[in-house]
Amino acid sequence: MMLVTIERDGAVAVVTLNRPEAMNALSRALRSDLARAMREVNDDDTIRAVVLTGAGTRAFTAGLDLKELGEDTSNLGAANAEGAEENPVKAIEQCRKPVIGAINGVAITGGFEVALACDILIASENARFADTHARVGIMPGWGLSQKLSRMIGISRAKELSLSGNFLDAATACAWGLVNRVVPADDLLAVAIKLAQDIASADPGMVGAYKRLIDEGYALPFGAALAHEHAVSSAANGQVSAEEVEANRRAVMERGRGQA
Repeated sequence: MMLVTIERDGAVAVVTLNRPEAMNALSRALRSDLARAMREVNDDDTIRAVVLTGAGTRAFTAGLDLKELGEDTSNLGAANAEGAEENPVKAIEQCRKPVIGAINGVAITGGFEVALACDILIASENARFADTHARVGIMPGWGLSQKLSRMIGISRAKELSLSGNFLDAATACAWGLVNRVVPADDLLAVAIKLAQDIASADPGMVGAYKRLIDEGYALPFGAALAHEHAVSSAANGQVSAEEVEANRRAVMERGRGQA
């Protein structure tokens, strides 16, 4: 059985963690396969957007395989290494294509970190999030301690991370962790539809805009504004009036179709 599958829906790739009998726990083999799958979709220019989800209804991913770690922790540090082949979070973050996390069940600890690596999160009503690093005795190495506080606020992040309590989907949406919550049966269709909407835009522009947002988010606000000014000045100086007019007409036509 393949631990990670890739299915195509036009210009959209659906990447699925496929270890449902173990709640899609991130064994060393699954981590490596997920990182490889993300590099594959990144390198395929016919793919313009990605949906990442988990097999089954119980779990997106329950995080690192604690049974495996209970027998051997020698590769724990390697899983966090910047260039490690088995670092799926870094592979998701480095993907040039927008990645939509379709959170079908629990996303726990390392699984929470995998979710936070996605650009957009859509949760089913069955989704729940938990950070149990403090209870397991393993420090986060895939960014959770820094990303979560920036997304939901430092006090809420501390509540989750220091207690290890679960956060339900509705509260996660209210706190701004996920974009929306949908019925479980609709999750994949909603995520694919959004991915198709993104895929219908110019891929070069989408990739450049995603990169601009990510680069700016990593900077202090003043520096981020200066970075945007520098990038936009260089890019917009290359745009012709004919391109603007053609794009204007396309945007208006799309708007009429959505009305």
